[in-house]
Amino acid sequence: MAQSYTDVRNYFGSVNKVAYEGKDSKNPLAFKYYNPEEVVGGKTMKEQLRFSIAYWHTFTADGTDPFGAATMQRPWNRYTGMDLAKARVEASFELYEKLGAPFFAFHDRDIAPEGSTLRETNQNLDVIVGMIKDYMKTSNVKLLWNTANMFTNPRFVHGAATSCNADVFAYAAAQVKKGLETAKELGSGNYVFWGGREGYETLLNTDLKLELDNLARFMHMAVDYAKEIGYTGQFLIEPKPKEPTTHQYDTDAATTIAFLKQYGLENHFKLNLEANHATLAGHTFEHELRTARVNGLLGSVDANQGDPLLGWDTDEFPTDLYSTTLAMYEILQNGGLGSGGLNFDAKVRRASFEPEDLVYAHVAGMDAFAKGLKVAHKLIEDRVFEDVIQNRYRSYTEGIGLDIVEGRANFRTLEQYAMNNDSIKNESGRQERLKAILNQYILEV
Repeated sequence: MAQSYTDVRNYFGSVNKVAYEGKDSKNPLAFKYYNPEEVVGGKTMKEQLRFSIAYWHTFTADGTDPFGAATMQRPWNRYTGMDLAKARVEASFELYEKLGAPFFAFHDRDIAPEGSTLRETNQNLDVIVGMIKDYMKTSNVKLLWNTANMFTNPRFVHGAATSCNADVFAYAAAQVKKGLETAKELGSGNYVFWGGREGYETLLNTDLKLELDNLARFMHMAVDYAKEIGYTGQFLIEPKPKEPTTHQYDTDAATTIAFLKQYGLENHFKLNLEANHATLAGHTFEHELRTARVNGLLGSVDANQGDPLLGWDTDEFPTDLYSTTLAMYEILQNGGLGSGGLNFDAKVRRASFEPEDLVYAHVAGMDAFAKGLKVAHKLIEDRVFEDVIQNRYRSYTEGIGLDIVEGRANFRTLEQYAMNNDSIKNESGRQERLKAILNQYILEV
C-alpha cells in the first residue's frame, strides 16, 4: 500500500557529495577527471561542460522493457500520484546537489501526472512547478531546458503537430503553450521540440506535405507565443531517425536544417543533438555535431551512447573516450554551447537497479566528458588536425583552386586548365597515422 507523502530529503543517504579526488583515486564515488574549478581553455570545467541531469531517465524510469517488468528499486516509489511527483522533486534536488550538477531537464509529464482533463493536468503541473521553483530559490541548480511529452498518451497515436486529427493538433498546441509558460516561470535557458511521434509508418495513408506544413505552422505559432509572453530562451529541435515511427521528419541534423530553412525557421531554432540518435541515423556523433556547427546551428547536446550491436535507442551513459573527445573537439570549435549544455539523456542498465547506481553512472559520464574536454583542448591548442586539414586543401589557396573558391572559374576555364594538365598527383590522407596520434593524446593528456 502506497504511503502518504512526507518531506524526506534523504533518498541517497549513503552517498556523500561527490568530490574530485584525481585519477589515482580508487573511490568509485569520486571524480577522477572532472574538477569543476579547473580551468581549461579559459573557462572552468563547470562552465565548459554545463552538465545537466535528465529527469525522465533518472527519476521516472523503472527498468521496464518490452520483455520484462520494472526492476528499479527507488525509495520514492512507495508513493503514488501527486505524492510520488513531490517525492521525485525532493530526490532530484538531493542528487543535483550531491553531484554538483548545475542543470537539469524534464518533460512536462515527467514531473507531474496527467489528470482526467487538460485543466486538471495543468493544475497538477502548477503544483509541482511551484515546488521546483521554491527549491531553485535555495539551490544553484538551473533548468537547462524543458519540453512536452507528446508521444506517450494514446491521443498521439498519429503524431502531435503532424497528426491527421486537428483536435490533437489543438491539444498539442495547448500543451506547448503551457510548456513555454513553465519555461519562462522557471527561467529555462532553452525549450526543446522533440517529435517523438512526428513521422509516419507508411505513405499509403500519409499526406506528407500537409504534415510538414502543419509542423512548420506549429513551430511558427510557438515562436510567436514566446515573443508574446517575453520568453527569450533558445528554441531547440532534437533530431531522431526512427523509433517509434518508421520515418521521423527530423531524421538527422542535415534533414532538420533543411526543414528549418525551407520554412524560414533557421533564425529561431538550433539543434539539440544526441549521440545515440546519430548512430541510429548511420552517422557518428561528431558528424552530426559538425554538420550543425558549420551551419551555425549547434545548440545543445544529449550526452549518451548506443550499443553498436543493438538497433534501437539504448541511451547508455557515455563512457567511450573517443566519442567524448571528438564531441568536445566540435563543441570547443563551436565556441561552446551558449545557453545549451551536456544533458545526460541516459539511463542505468536494467540490472543496475539500486539508487547508488545512478550516482556511479553520472560520475562515469561526467569523468568521460571531462577527459574528452582536456584532450580536445590540447588537440586544438597543438593544431593537430587543423594543420593537417589546412595542408590537405592547400591547392584551393592558389592557382586554379583559388579561382574556383573566389568564383572566377567556369567550365570553359576549368576544361582549358585540365587539357593542359596531364599530371594529376594525389597525396595520402594518412588516416591511420592520425588515429594513432589521437590515441596518443587520449593516453597522455
